[in-house]
Amino acid sequence: MNNNYEDIKNLPHYEPKYHPRMSSYQRAAQFAPFAALTGYEELVRESSRLTDRKIELSEYERSILDEKLLLIQNNIKIRPEIIITYFIKDKKKSGGKYITITSNIKSVDLINRFIKLVSNQKILIDDIYDLKSELFININN
Repeated sequence: MNNNYEDIKNLPHYEPKYHPRMSSYQRAAQFAPFAALTGYEELVRESSRLTDRKIELSEYERSILDEKLLLIQNNIKIRPEIIITYFIKDKKKSGGKYITITSNIKSVDLINRFIKLVSNQKILIDDIYDLKSELFININN
């Protein structure tokens, strides 16, 4: 018995009659669900996303902030408009980002250390970086 496949070596390559031949790209794509590195691209994208470190205020900056908060609390009946810059911790990695919003203040809770905006959003006082308002004209910044 001759095992060199001499009888079929020179036959033309089989071409299917009813289904066109798949491209190599299409053939590779059918195995994509079995990729060993599933989620790798998302992990790389997440790790390359930049976050900021939370800035620790000095004692002097903290005292200015406390003075501003007392002034807000003393004028809470007029619901003063304040520009607040504060830190939001990132949910997936260390660090976070600073955002600045303008809103009217509903209340200041110095015991639980948060301010409440008219939208009922609470912002922790320890996350506040800066407060600006017309109320603070006489406070050195």
